[in-house]
Amino acid sequence: MYKNIEKGKKITLKNEINYQDGQVVSKTLVQNEKISITIFSFDKGEEISTHAAGGDALVTVLDGTGKFTVGGKEFILSEGESIIMPKDIPHAVFGEEKFKMLLTVSF
Repeated sequence: MYKNIEKGKKITLKNEINYQDGQVVSKTLVQNEKISITIFSFDKGEEISTHAAGGDALVTVLDGTGKFTVGGKEFILSEGESIIMPKDIPHAVFGEEKFKMLLTVSF
């Protein structure tokens, strides 16, 4: 089920993905019809534009600070903070500074 990550070993998720200048980088850990788990890194000023997901999306910031717009309302999240972006509600993600996040979408 899990891929792109070492199993049976202690890990620190924020160290499993690197920052790249001018980019949003993603690494899929699980992808199936019930759940999607992905880690992301955002360079400062990079974004994922407004879209809606087919499931509830739980985000946890692993490093830095990001801005999340959910249903037109803005939230600033820092390391250790989370938000759920509900199914079918438009949302966007913006790098207020370099940041990393864990995204879990349940369908």
